[in-house]
Amino acid sequence: MIWKQRITDRPFSYHFLDEDYNKLYQSDQRTSLLFSVAAGLAILLACLGLFGLAAFSTVQRTKEIGIRRVLGANVSSITLLVAKNFLQLVAIAIVAAIPLAWWAGDRWLQDFAFRIPVNVSVFIATAIITILIALFTVGFHTVKAALSNPAESLRTE
Repeated sequence: MIWKQRITDRPFSYHFLDEDYNKLYQSDQRTSLLFSVAAGLAILLACLGLFGLAAFSTVQRTKEIGIRRVLGANVSSITLLVAKNFLQLVAIAIVAAIPLAWWAGDRWLQDFAFRIPVNVSVFIATAIITILIALFTVGFHTVKAALSNPAESLRTE
């Protein structure tokens, strides 16, 4: 009633404050979802590439694995021998990615009203998870090759 008396040319339009705040953060929520999907796809593609590369490397080194098994090497030493090359590449990737991720995260967090520092534990946990994924992926093929009969791997050309 008072609105119509004071402002006659414009209708009364109301909204809730929480709706305004939700509108402010909708773009951040969409960006978060987009980055989550993109990161998931990137991790999946990287794992598939690592899986294929580990399969190729294991097939190329089948005779070496067979000779090592005949000479008494255990499965864990063979797995670490083959995984060492892959872990070096993963370590280089981690060392290259951490400064870039820290910089990007710090720049992104500067846009918010309440700033928080980028925590080092996030990078340590990510590095450990990445190394475990690489070990699991490479270890699958290596253990499979190491457990196979060494006589058959040496006999086939």
